Formats: sequence, structure tokens, C-alpha cells
Amino acid sequence: MRVIAGIAKKRQLKAPRGLKVRPTSDRVKEALFNMLGPFIAGSSFLDLFAGTGSVGIEALSRGADRAVFVEKDINNIHIIKENLGITGLEANARLLCLNAVKAISLLGEEGQVYDLIFIDPPYLQGLVSSILDAIIKNNLLKPGGTIIVESSKKDPPAQDAAASLRLLRQEKYGDTLLSFYYHQ
Repeated sequence: MRVIAGIAKKRQLKAPRGLKVRPTSDRVKEALFNMLGPFIAGSSFLDLFAGTGSVGIEALSRGADRAVFVEKDINNIHIIKENLGITGLEANARLLCLNAVKAISLLGEEGQVYDLIFIDPPYLQGLVSSILDAIIKNNLLKPGGTIIVESSKKDPPAQDAAASLRLLRQEKYGDTLLSFYYHQ
């Protein structure tokens, strides 16, 4: 697992041993950022269920102004810190060791808003709809912002996942499905 492009290009990132984390593959990450292209520079990026932090780190490497990493496992938070140190991107990062719903509520109370929100919850647990609802309820997505959901193609998120979101496109990569929602 590595940073694909930007100022931290080719830096190798750490991942925990075992199956507790399912990092976004380099192939999926590269395709994702090729699609997001010009929207990254200067953006605010929220990485929910951050795992190793590789997606948020890729956003920072490609020019995002700031990234918030939300991960409930303290061991993974330590790995994200290490990966930020490896890449030299820690100055524009914030880490929250909370479950996603609590983090969304906290960020909403703080008045935080994001251009891009990446959600990669554990597969096949039915978390996507409630997370999307919480994001909208807490006003975390800027008007015109985009939410990207990584899921299993066997369990795609609903097209009408939240009232003010519109599904723009879905792309499949092996068992992985990327769904792009636009805030109306």
C-alpha cells in the first residue's frame, strides 16, 4: 500500500496485521482520485472509517487543504499517525478516535463542513444509510459537495439513501463498488 500521486508520491504506508482492516486497494484508490481530479486541490476532506488513513492521506498528498480521519480503533489511529509522519502530512490532519456517528455529531456541533466525504464502513453491515442520514442531519457536506461510499458490489447502497443526496454514478472494481452522491 502506497501513496499514488502528489507530494508524498511512492511513500509506503503501514497497515495492521490480520483482517481487522480492509484497506482500499491501490487500484481502487487510483481510480477514485482520477475521477475526483480537480476537486481535490484546496478541498476539505473527511475520511470516515479511516482504517489506515490511506484515502485521506492520498487527498492531502494531492493538495487537499485539510483532512479529518475518523476511526474508532485506537490501534488504527496509531497507524494513521505513523502514516502521516511517513508522508510529512500531519500538519493538515486531524484524527478522531470515535465511532462514525459520534464523530459526525461532534463535527456538526463544531460547524465543520466538507467538500468531499469518503465512507468505507465494514462491508455487509447495513451502515451506509444511517451514516448518510447523519451527515445530512448534521450539515457536514458543503452545497455542491460529494460523498463517496465504498461498499461491496453484493450490498450496494440505496440510490435514495438520503433525501437531499442524488446518486451520480457507480463504478465497480472487482468486489468493490464506489458510489458517488451529490448534495443538491
